Formats: sequence, structure tokens, C-alpha cells
Amino acid sequence: MLDIYTIIFLALAVFIFIRLRSVLGQRTGRERPPYDPYSRDPARPAPPASDKVVTLPQRNVEPPGQPANTDEEAEPPRFRWEGVAPEGSPLASALDQIAQAEPDFDAKHFLVGAKSAYEMIVLAFANGDRKALKDLLSKDVFDGFVSAITDRESRGETMESRFISIDKADLVDASVRGKTAQVTVRFVSQLITATRARDGSVVDGSAETVADVTDVWTFARDLGVRDPNWKLVATEAAA
Repeated sequence: MLDIYTIIFLALAVFIFIRLRSVLGQRTGRERPPYDPYSRDPARPAPPASDKVVTLPQRNVEPPGQPANTDEEAEPPRFRWEGVAPEGSPLASALDQIAQAEPDFDAKHFLVGAKSAYEMIVLAFANGDRKALKDLLSKDVFDGFVSAITDRESRGETMESRFISIDKADLVDASVRGKTAQVTVRFVSQLITATRARDGSVVDGSAETVADVTDVWTFARDLGVRDPNWKLVATEAAA
């Protein structure tokens, strides 16, 4: 004999089965498989074209074994001393030797420093500033400059110099001798310079006229040392 609880559970089971059948339906054997939009089944017709579909350009594919074409070819390496020394020249070769010993050597940066040194030395000589000259000149050049200053002072003369401009500073020669590098620079400048006697009269140069001056100076330093300063080792006036 069935009790009341068994009858209730049987009734609920029948009710749930009927609801599922009405929702899911029955399989008849004629059902179509779910549609796969990415399927390439040739039997299935292609979906209709749409104006909203944008076709992406295809990437150019090179035949196997062929290098891919590029719009921009790799740029050849730039000549290291471009604008400073002709490529393949003895000057360029000498600069390469300096750079081999001093990887941080930069010829253009050197020229900037040489221009500053040129102006400082010319003005220090005119002012008789031996202390400033000592750090910028080799011993031989320093001794020569001091001798000229002493002679000028013994005559009671004074010298006035004023730079208008340094128009050019070009490398003209370089060499490595042992562990010492030498670089020669040709300076073209405009300068007002005059030497006055005790009474103030001008005995050399002009206090008003701008003169075009060309000097060829050689700087040197020992490679591989901690002191980065170059010193003036030779001077000459060019025509």
C-alpha cells in the first residue's frame, strides 16, 4: 500500500518529465547538425555578401627561398669622420689610430675644445697670464711664450687682443707616435690686436682695424692616461 508521500513524489516526477518533453522536443532522426559559420563544407552555400564586410588586404607572400621585399633598404654605415677628414685619407687613418687607443675620441668634439683653447691661449699671452698658459702649453712652447712676455714687459710694452670671430677650425694633420697622439688644426679668425709703448702709443698692430689671422697649431696628448687634456706643442703662422 502506497503512502501519501510516495504518491506525491511520483506525481512530481511525471510533471517534470512532461515539461521537459514539451521544451526539448523529440528527436525524429531528421535533425540537421548545428550550423558552423567557419565550416568550409562545399555542400553548404556561402553566406550572402554584405556591404558592411571589409576585406583586409592580403600580405605579400614571397616564394619559398626568396627574401622578403622591403620598401626601405638598410642604410650603409656612415663614415666615422664625415665632415672632418676625407674618407680613405692619411688623416682619416691617423684618426682611426687615435680612436683605437681612445674609443671615446670624437674629432668634432676635439675641434670645439681646440677653438676654446686657441682663444684662451691668445688672450692669456696678450695679458701676460703665465699661470693660465702653463696648463695649456707643453714645456717648450710655454718657455717660448714666457720669454716673449718677459721681453715685452722689459720694454714697458703692453698688448691688447680682442677676438671678433673664429671663422674656421679644420683638422689638417694627425699622427700617433708611440703612445703620443698629435693633431694639427688650422684656425682662421678675425682679431683686433695692438701693442702699446709706455706712453700708450701703438707700436705694432692696430687698436681699430680687424685683421684676418691664420694660425696652424699642433696639439698633443699621451694616449691611455687619465688626463684628457691636450696641450699645444707647436705653432706657426700661415700665409
